[in-house]
Amino acid sequence: MKIIGLTGGIGSGKSTVLALFEALGAVIYVADIEAKKLMNADEKLKNQIVKLFGERAYDDGELNRTYIAALVFNNEEKLNALNALVHPKVREDFQNFIKKINTDFVIYEAAILFESHSDKLCDYIITVFSSFENKIDRIMKRDGVSRAQVLERMKNQSTDDFKIKKSDFVIRNNNLEDTRFQVLTIFELLKKLKNR
Repeated sequence: MKIIGLTGGIGSGKSTVLALFEALGAVIYVADIEAKKLMNADEKLKNQIVKLFGERAYDDGELNRTYIAALVFNNEEKLNALNALVHPKVREDFQNFIKKINTDFVIYEAAILFESHSDKLCDYIITVFSSFENKIDRIMKRDGVSRAQVLERMKNQSTDDFKIKKSDFVIRNNNLEDTRFQVLTIFELLKKLKNR
């Protein structure tokens, strides 16, 4: 089984690309969604997060995401400490996930694929990117935030160039029809590469 990493910066349209792959029959694993589930369900992890951020980290047993986000947003040390707890759990969960499935390849989607060193798990990597203005528009519409807030968030992410240089495939996601064609082309290529 081949593991295909899928990544891209904020507002690049990773979810759209992932949905297109899924519609073609690809098995997908979304690291961010699974991380949130683990932070709410894994008792050992919950205790470690409480130890790191205090009792307010959970509200009625559910992760207090607003509180955590406010603490880690401009604090790299706290963010790294949180990631050091969560990433190994996600990796372990993913290993269990792939043991239970029978498929030629699985797409592992992670916004911070390189930063979390999850790229080491992957046989191939796809980066999704979009024009600067497209990304800003998407995030403003999706999250109801100002342009300044979007730019602030973007500041904390590695650049598209960095991701593209480390990728095997690149999807330019500016127009849905073009994106659909690119996804189909890569999907067909991945099917051919499965035996290499």
